[in-house]
Amino acid sequence: MTVSIALFTRDLRVHDNPVLHAAATSAEHVIPLFVLDPAITGGSFNRPNRAAFLADSLHDLDANLRELGGRLVVREGEVAEVVATLADEHDVAEVHVAGDVSAFAHRRETALRQRLQQSRRELRVHDASITVVPPGAITPSGNDHFAIFTPYYRRWAAERKRPVLAPPERVSLPKVRAGTLPKTADICTGDTAPDLPAGGERAARDLLRHWLDGPVDDYGSSNDDLAGDATSRLSAHLHFGTLSATELVSGAHGSPEFVRQVCWRDFHHQVLAARPKSSTQDYRGHGDRWRRSEKDLTAWQEGRTGYPIVDAGMRQLLREGWMHNRARLIVGSFLSKTLYLDWRLGARHFLDHLVDADVANNQLNWQWVAGTGTDSRPNRVLNPILQAKRYDPEGEYVRRYVPELGKVAGAAVHEPWKLPEAMLKDFGYPKPIVELKEGLDRFRAARGKD
Repeated sequence: MTVSIALFTRDLRVHDNPVLHAAATSAEHVIPLFVLDPAITGGSFNRPNRAAFLADSLHDLDANLRELGGRLVVREGEVAEVVATLADEHDVAEVHVAGDVSAFAHRRETALRQRLQQSRRELRVHDASITVVPPGAITPSGNDHFAIFTPYYRRWAAERKRPVLAPPERVSLPKVRAGTLPKTADICTGDTAPDLPAGGERAARDLLRHWLDGPVDDYGSSNDDLAGDATSRLSAHLHFGTLSATELVSGAHGSPEFVRQVCWRDFHHQVLAARPKSSTQDYRGHGDRWRRSEKDLTAWQEGRTGYPIVDAGMRQLLREGWMHNRARLIVGSFLSKTLYLDWRLGARHFLDHLVDADVANNQLNWQWVAGTGTDSRPNRVLNPILQAKRYDPEGEYVRRYVPELGKVAGAAVHEPWKLPEAMLKDFGYPKPIVELKEGLDRFRAARGKD
């Protein structure tokens, strides 16, 4: 009897899962394993919103594996030791795992490989499980990664993608103790966002079917419509791997605008793989001496800056554990350029609340907005009023998340300070914490450029 282990990490699905597929075809029996590592549950990255989504996803993964004749085996402990012990108990020849790019993932893979080598067992890493094109698979001449998105996208679009894999026909377990599926509180304690999305592969596939059944076709013209909410909302499922990015791109091939956005995810993964320190250090520094203002930071975090479009985005984050992509650009520019506060403060707040936050996309998107990353125009500043009038022209998005201004009609909601002072006071909405010209002048002086 041959046995393999499919170690689940950020690939919590049975559809199009190279790890599960390889493990199930390489041996007569497979142990689908998830390890609750104290390095994660006790670390700074673990937060209630993602813990709730993870718990949902693990329970759903177990249900899907049961339909295939198996179930999810859960253990708690340091990954390398847990996997090696289980491999010894069942004489496992191969352990399969998805490749990943974070520093933690690299340490985990190295420790796992070294531990398995002690008992002459093999670790097989599947690099096209989390991204569409593996990081490092395409590189420019004379460099180890692409630093500019457009040439990367051209090569990425031309790259032959792996085929989408069907779920295994059957998952046959050896005799093994399954363990207990964790609840949210077992992973992380604390309050979750009131309108948090449900996790799990079945929820992901429902969203996928809806998205591909029409809305994706209009993505190019509607993706920045804040009030229309015309984006896929699949980012959390991509982060946890309850949906395959490869399957998503395959299904959305008729919408090049949407596929291009998915490519940004791969782009950031290949940057982080080549430059792991960019998760905390400027990719391209400008000698910034960031301001320090707990008052301004708190106002931004709570959605009390006095700029309704900024506040709407920040309150959407607190309510849903998610934020519209256009709003992310607006609030990011406001923090790092108008307030001139360190982008790492914004990235940390997003990590605390976003369900879809991973190191590559969160940190490098923040660097792009702050002008310390791969943006070819690092000193551009997004004017929140102009952005609001363009992408929320009737103020519907603002009124949805800033109820104090719910009675203000039309675009007037974007500049409430122009309303009679008595009315504004009655609303209980704050005055702007900074004048836009003041913030722009300060940023330009700090960067030394127009």
